[in-house]
Parts: sequence; C-alpha cells; structure tokens
Amino acid sequence: MKSSAERKAEREKKHDEKVDQNEQPLLAHLVAFRGCVLRSVLVIGLFFIPFLIFSDQIWEFGAKPLYEALIKDDAGQKLIAVEVASTFLVPIKFALYLSLFAGMPYVLHQLWKFIAPGLYLKEKKFAIPLFVSSVVLFYAGIVVAYFFVLPLVFSFFSYTAPDNVEYQPDINIYLSFILKVFFAFGIVFEIPIVIFLLVVTGLVKAKTLSKARPYIIVGCFVVGMFLTPPDVISQILLALPAWILFELGLLLARMVRKKKSE
Repeated sequence: MKSSAERKAEREKKHDEKVDQNEQPLLAHLVAFRGCVLRSVLVIGLFFIPFLIFSDQIWEFGAKPLYEALIKDDAGQKLIAVEVASTFLVPIKFALYLSLFAGMPYVLHQLWKFIAPGLYLKEKKFAIPLFVSSVVLFYAGIVVAYFFVLPLVFSFFSYTAPDNVEYQPDINIYLSFILKVFFAFGIVFEIPIVIFLLVVTGLVKAKTLSKARPYIIVGCFVVGMFLTPPDVISQILLALPAWILFELGLLLARMVRKKKSE
C-alpha cells in the first residue's frame, strides 16, 4: 500500500508532465514565430542596403510627381528643408519605408507559413489565391497613387497657389504626405478581397450589400477623409476607386456564388 505522501507525489508528477506536454507545443509555436520574424527582418534589411546606397536617386524618383507639377506650372523644381537634419534623414527614411513595402510579400509569406499548418486543405486552396491577389492589389494601389493620383493632386495645389505664394513644400512633410497616400490606396485596393470573403463565406448576402449601396458610397468618402491627407482632391480620388472596387468585389462574389449553386 502506498502512503498518502507517495500518492500525492505521483499526482503532482502526472500534473507536471501534463503541463510540460501543453507547454511544448506553445514553445514550438513561439520558436517558429520567432524564426519568421527574424527572417522577415533580415529580408527587409537586405532590401534596405541597396536602397540606402542609392537613397538620393530613389528620393529623386519619389519626388518626381511633385517636380513635374512644379515644372509644368513654372514654379521651379525645389523642395525646402525646414529641419536641420531633414536633407540627410528624409532620403534614408524613404529608403526604409520602401524596404518595408518591397519586403511585404515575403513577410506575408512567412506569416502564411506560420498559419498554414493549422488550416484544412480546402482552406489552404482557398487562401493561396486570396493571398496572391491581396499582394497584387496592394501594389496596384501604390502604382495608381504614384502615377495618377499624386500628379493630379500636386498639379492642382501648384496651380491654385496664390501669385504671391511660392509653392515649395518641406521634404519631411512631402514624405509624410506621399506615404499616407500610398498606404491609403494600398488598403483601399483590398476592398474586393474583403467583399468577396464576406459574400462567399455567407457572413453577408450580396443583396444586403446592394441595398446598402448608398450608405457604402457615403462610407467610401468618409474613409477617404480619414485615410488621406486633409484635402478634398485626395479624398475624392480615393473614394471613387473605393466605390468601383466595392462593385468589382460584389460582382466577383456573385459570380462565384452562382457557380457554386449550379
């Protein structure tokens, strides 16, 4: 016969073994997540090195939409630097942000590798096209912002400047402005993915979204107001694509639902 002390010791031992078994998967997940983060930081760092070396040329490319607007309106081709270290720090900051944008697909891929083992096969097949589409749409939003939106915005600002005002923005404020626009358009271009998921998964019916169209259009303008810098032109140029992308996502979701029902 075992004494009560021995039985208590055995129970404590079994309890400790169960705790260890529960902690091991958690530790394994943490180690895997740590590896994903370190690899992502490394890749972003690898992008940052060449971007830093050619930071002046990259800055010239980033400032091109404004330069072209200034030349078109005979306003010169200069930005100003209000802060002491702006001329040194702003190109480096721009190179860092571009490294983050460039490394985003790899970061998302690492995140996918971390999440994928917990998904079913059907979910994996469904998630891969959405992952690729979301990355492509995000970059498409940045391209549209750079080649179409920014030139229009800067041309408007330069043209409407009073005659006694010389339009020469500060480089730090300019960088903040274009990054907000890039991020805003990248996010807005994800709308088709969001609408598609809501309808296909059955969380929201396509008819419900169609009936709510007037409110969604107003919502697009409200979102444009919060995501873009505080000027009407940027807000309109963001709200209109958001509306079009909503309609596109709704159309694709209806097509897929119809195909499934057949």
